[in-house]
Amino acid sequence: MKIEILGTGCAKCQALEENTKQALAELGGFHQVEKVDDLVKIMEYGVMNTPGLVVDGEVKSTGKLLNKQEILEFLK
Repeated sequence: MKIEILGTGCAKCQALEENTKQALAELGGFHQVEKVDDLVKIMEYGVMNTPGLVVDGEVKSTGKLLNKQEILEFLK
């Protein structure tokens, strides 16, 4: 599973990345996590509000800081 965190480095973006890593640790297995901070790439997903969460190329959330449990729901 490939997970991308979309954001320019703001506090919410960093917190989403940390929450995602915690969710993946609980889920187990091998997953690729990539931080995307290039605005052009973020806009290619149609995301106008960060942070964004993309799972296997599909935008799951934008503009919201998800907690670990919310992220786990997207990953199942």
